[in-house]
Amino acid sequence: MTALEAVAVHLPPVAEPVEVIGGRLGLTDRQIRLFRRFHGLDQVRVDPDGDLSDLLIAAAKALAPLRGNEHRVKYVLHARSLPIAAPYPHNPLHDALGRLGLTHARAFTITHHACAGSLLALDVAGRLLAADPDPEAMALILAGEKTFTRDARIVPETALFGEGAAACLVRAEGERDRVLSYAVDQRGEFDGRLADDPELMQRYQRGYPELMVAVMEAALEEAGESWDSIRLLLPHNVNRISWQRICRATGFPLDRVVLDNVPAVGHSFAADVLLNHHTATTSGRLRRGDRYLLAASGIGATFAAMVLQH
Repeated sequence: MTALEAVAVHLPPVAEPVEVIGGRLGLTDRQIRLFRRFHGLDQVRVDPDGDLSDLLIAAAKALAPLRGNEHRVKYVLHARSLPIAAPYPHNPLHDALGRLGLTHARAFTITHHACAGSLLALDVAGRLLAADPDPEAMALILAGEKTFTRDARIVPETALFGEGAAACLVRAEGERDRVLSYAVDQRGEFDGRLADDPELMQRYQRGYPELMVAVMEAALEEAGESWDSIRLLLPHNVNRISWQRICRATGFPLDRVVLDNVPAVGHSFAADVLLNHHTATTSGRLRRGDRYLLAASGIGATFAAMVLQH
């Protein structure tokens, strides 16, 4: 059964208040107040001097079990939200492989699930490792992106993107953080530019809570679990208000949703659930045997959830 060997994160050194980011994006005072007061955002972590390779490498180097086990890493997956990360022919992932001593690994990028891509990457890594004849083989998942365009900085009226990055070492079998289920629902009717299509934005916002709850409950059912048996929910970090609404709809206690990083880091693309996993484990909020739920949504739209056992 697919297991997470270790998770590490890298938070860039610069924390920009939402007012600074809003001013740079040309947002009105009302829009900035919406992010701070209604959505619960305070600041966003960015690295103005670093590129995408720097973010991914910093997260991987924080992964202590990787050191000395580089030769066991057979696969490297970059879970990416944006279809374009750098101008051709620059390849940040290949650059990172060279600097991490992983050029022997098969490496590729997972997109098209947008900010839910890290859950797909975990599922794909598990399938690759299960089929690999080497029982000691491992996969490395990297997540994190640069906020290099307007579309990469804001989801209108919803979230501000940050440059937090995460790395996760995966094994085919393990005692802790074992994947019990994975559910995904793709809804092409929400594909399009939300910033340019107010009607599409309204339909997406109306449909989001019900679809998010449905995919989480599908993952719970597949794992044989329920809302009552789940210790923690590790969500994507779009904002606080959307998870308050989901908690009201499901009855799941809001204090068991890890929202610590929403005001402090920003929505770090597909890295969110791994950032929150690191927060939950390092703060001692998961005990051995606890079941927990990862949940994320990606523009386009993808809704995904995964149940794990710590």
